[in-house]
Amino acid sequence: MTGPTHPSVDEVLDGAVVVSLPMRTSFRGQDARELMLLRGPRGWAEFAPFPEYGPQESAQWLAAAIEAGWRGLGEPLRHNVPVNATMPAVDAAGVDQVLSRYQDAETIPAVKIKVAEPGQNLQQDLDRVAAVAQALPGAGLRVDANGAWSIPEALEALEQIAAIAGTRFEYAEQPVAGVEPLAQLREELARAGVPVRIAADEAVRKAQDPLRVAQLGAADLIVVKVPPLGGVQRALQIVQRAGLDAVVSSALDSSVGLTAGLALASRLPELPFACGLGTVPLLVADVLSARLVPVSGALTVPVGDDGAVVAPEPDPQLLAQHRVGAERQAWWEQRLRQAYHELP
Repeated sequence: MTGPTHPSVDEVLDGAVVVSLPMRTSFRGQDARELMLLRGPRGWAEFAPFPEYGPQESAQWLAAAIEAGWRGLGEPLRHNVPVNATMPAVDAAGVDQVLSRYQDAETIPAVKIKVAEPGQNLQQDLDRVAAVAQALPGAGLRVDANGAWSIPEALEALEQIAAIAGTRFEYAEQPVAGVEPLAQLREELARAGVPVRIAADEAVRKAQDPLRVAQLGAADLIVVKVPPLGGVQRALQIVQRAGLDAVVSSALDSSVGLTAGLALASRLPELPFACGLGTVPLLVADVLSARLVPVSGALTVPVGDDGAVVAPEPDPQLLAQHRVGAERQAWWEQRLRQAYHELP
């Protein structure tokens, strides 16, 4: 049942705009990021569950958007958030080109390197890690396998990556799929004497997931995204209950949606690792003329006159340029209505 504090669905949809933003590399089999922008009394918000998500899962993304646009994102504890760069699964020769997209690349605090890409092999991963390590000698290194390795494959890969990265190896993100396999991998890494922190990402999709990860000792830290957890306030509660270090990451948001991730990162009591919020450079276009791209390895948290975090105003020309046609607009509106009926 819909709670009494939610705005009506017609109010949520009033002035909603759907845009399609081209990406530099394909993601989830798509070359553009479609998303719906909403305007509430507290500012702009974003509703952008991935196409395969059904109404129940999409409802969490809608709850997060309603929080941002109608309730507000709260006041920050810090006004600058360190962010990592993201290295797609390019050949080692393409590493420098990717890094050139980032301003002041030498100041990047950490790089998340995609590994275990379908159709590639371990040697390509090792070469990519080595190329990043050489290009940015002052940056921390982390790898993300998206749960693609088996436990034996993860043991072999992480031992070799640790040998390349040394003390700069911050953690391995979701090296195997599921919570129990993560716990088993941690035990086997410890038994083998391979000192690698494990981060749970894909295993953290619903509110109960981080708590289960912590209970089973499946990870050293959790990667949290605001939309699938239902908003900033809910995510703060979950991180607190899990009792693990947290890295705030993007859901491939526009600069509007990214603001909610910045709000969460800015409000966490501790932020020991750079966050995965430097993803706007992965988009060819955005809805802001002054995009939220890292400068000197950090993002500035946007705040309003009242001191609360608020998304910047989209550029009307960019909205018009990237707006989808009537059929896709209607598809997203119907999708939001279906998600609305699943709101807690």
